[in-house]
Amino acid sequence: MKQRTAIALGLALAFGTGAAFAQKAEVIHWWTSGGESAAVKELANAYKAAGGTWVDSAIAGGEAARSTAINRIVGGTPSTAAQFNTSKQFHDIIDAGLLNNVDEVAQKNGWDKWLPAPILNSVKVKGHFYAVPVNIHMPAWFWYSKAAFAKAGITAEPKSADEFFAALDKLKAAGVVPLAQGGQPWQEKILFDAWLAHVGGSEMYLKIYRDRDAATLQSPAFKSLLVSYKKLKSYTDAGSPGRNWNDATSMVISGKAGVQIMGDWAKGEFQAANQTAGKEFGCFAGFGPKSPYIIAGDVFVFPKTTDPAQIKAQHLLADTFTSPATQVAFNNKKGSIPIRTDVDAKGMDICAQMGIQIMKDTSRHLPNPEMLISPDVSGVMQDIVTKYWNTNQSADDAVKALVLAVKGG
Repeated sequence: MKQRTAIALGLALAFGTGAAFAQKAEVIHWWTSGGESAAVKELANAYKAAGGTWVDSAIAGGEAARSTAINRIVGGTPSTAAQFNTSKQFHDIIDAGLLNNVDEVAQKNGWDKWLPAPILNSVKVKGHFYAVPVNIHMPAWFWYSKAAFAKAGITAEPKSADEFFAALDKLKAAGVVPLAQGGQPWQEKILFDAWLAHVGGSEMYLKIYRDRDAATLQSPAFKSLLVSYKKLKSYTDAGSPGRNWNDATSMVISGKAGVQIMGDWAKGEFQAANQTAGKEFGCFAGFGPKSPYIIAGDVFVFPKTTDPAQIKAQHLLADTFTSPATQVAFNNKKGSIPIRTDVDAKGMDICAQMGIQIMKDTSRHLPNPEMLISPDVSGVMQDIVTKYWNTNQSADDAVKALVLAVKGG
C-alpha cells in the first residue's frame, strides 16, 4: 500500500494535479521585443491565476511563428494555441478542418454583442468562432519625440499631408532624422497603407482593397498619392534598410529621429523605456478629427484536437484572454486597446484613451487590408510596394503591377 501511495504521489508531483495538468497550454507567439515580452507575461500570468499551466513558445518574427504553427498542425504535433493577426491568415486552416472552435466560450460571454464588426467578421467564420481576439491595434499611428519637435520649432501636430511634409523639413533642418523607418517589406507596406488611409481617405482605400477597383488605381489621384508616398523616403536615414521596427522606435525614444509611422505596438517600447505619452512623446491617429482608424490586431487560434484536456485548456485560454481585467492589463503593456468597451480604461494612457474614443465612432472604422484580401494577394501587393519604395521604378509602372495584383485576387 505504501509503495502504491508513493508511486501515486510521484506521478502527481511529476504531472501536477488532474485539474492543473488538464489545463496545460503551449502557446506559440512572436512577441519577443521588450514591450511585447512584458505584454505577453500579462496573458501568461492571467492564465496561471485561472489555474492553468502556461508553456511559452516564443518565435521571433510573425512569418516564422505562423509557419511553425502551421507545420506543427499539419504534422500532427500542434500547440494548444497559436498567434495570428486579425485577418484572413488562418481561414485556409479553418477550411481544411484543422482548427477547433470556441463557440461555447463565445456564446457564454456574448462576443457577438461587443466585438467590433471588422473583428467579428474575421474570427467568426461560417457561424463558428475559430479565434479569440486579444486586442485592437491601429497600424497607422504617428509617434513623435517631443524633444525633437521642440528642437525643430514644431509647435502643433500636423493636420494635413502638406503640414506633415513641412514638419519633416523642419526636423531635417534641425539635424534630426525626420522619419524613423524600418526598412523591411512589411514595414514599407504598413507605411503605404497608413498613407493610403490618411491621405487617400476611406473611399480610395476601400475601392482598392475591398472592391479591387482598377479604375481607382489608374486614377490621377492615386498616382499622386504614390508619388507623395515615395517622397517620404527622402526623409529617412541611410541606416533604414533592414532595420527592425523597434530599433526605429528607439530612434524616436532617444530623440535621434522625429517621427515614426507605425502601429500602436510601438507604444509598448516607449513604456518599456519609462517614457510617458504626452510628456516625452506624442501621438496622433491621423490628419484631422475624422481620419480613418484602421482596425487590426492579434488573435489566437486553437489547433484541432480531440483530447479533452487540451480542449479544456483552449477554452480556459479563450475565457481568460477576453476577461475585462486581462484585457486592461495586457493592452496597457502592449500599446493596443481592449477588444471590448465595457472595461475600466481610466488608467490607460492618453493615446489609448484617444483610440478608445475614436472606436466609438463606427464611421471611422476601416478594416485592415488582410481582412479584405487573401494572404496571397497581400503578399504580391507587399512585393510591389517594397519594389517601388526601394528602386527607381516609376509610379506608372507600380500602378500597372498593382492592377494586375488586384485582378488576380
